[in-house]
Amino acid sequence: MEKVVYKREQGISFIMLNRPNQYNALDVETLENLLHIVKKIEKNEDQIVILSGNGKAFCAGGDISMMANDLDKNGLSNLMDMIKKLTLKMYMLPKIVICSVQGSAAGLGFSLALNSDYIVAHNEAKFGMLFAGVGLVPDGGGHFYLKERLGTHRAKQFIWGLKQVYGEQAIELGFVDILTKGDVQETSFQLAKKLQASSLKAILKSKLIYHEQRKNELIDYLHAEKSAQLEMSQTKDHKEGVKAFLEKRKPQFRGE
Repeated sequence: MEKVVYKREQGISFIMLNRPNQYNALDVETLENLLHIVKKIEKNEDQIVILSGNGKAFCAGGDISMMANDLDKNGLSNLMDMIKKLTLKMYMLPKIVICSVQGSAAGLGFSLALNSDYIVAHNEAKFGMLFAGVGLVPDGGGHFYLKERLGTHRAKQFIWGLKQVYGEQAIELGFVDILTKGDVQETSFQLAKKLQASSLKAILKSKLIYHEQRKNELIDYLHAEKSAQLEMSQTKDHKEGVKAFLEKRKPQFRGE
């Protein structure tokens, strides 16, 4: 089964994360596939992209079992480099990106959603930057996007508090642009068709003006996130966080 599905219809590129039994958690292969597809989309003629997840969740974030079993420090460094490439490629994509969220968008999955131009969410979708729960810091530009939407002070407390927000609160915080109680995929598609009937070239030019001005700042955040993640991955708290997650219990952190 393909971990990321790509198709094109009616001038729209569709990307679907396709690990429903793992809540579309992002392992190395999934991230590699996603980056490859985004590079292909960059070169096609479609002007709109709809990003979604198959099953009950949009994306639960990085694959915790991967952290426990497969990644040494060198492997994590390579992973962070790939996340940087994917983040920048999506941020500077000369397309309108619509993220279609049902269920959970957590951790790196939330960063991925925040990297879109529109987030369309089901009323019961939930959003959280839950890295601290496994002794890590947000990555995929998570610090940058939260600062953009919340301001630095509120962004810090959102990260530290392990908060998850739903529905109207997500709208109020600026995490969601369109909320629906119906089919989130259909709502995203209708938004795409509405955009296609607008002056898309002018809209895309405005996007790129804004993003070009902030690109270097995002790069600085991505460098800092990589450095911090490499450091945090060696802590006792991270190892305890991963172990507790896999054992389905509350972690016992010691600040070490």
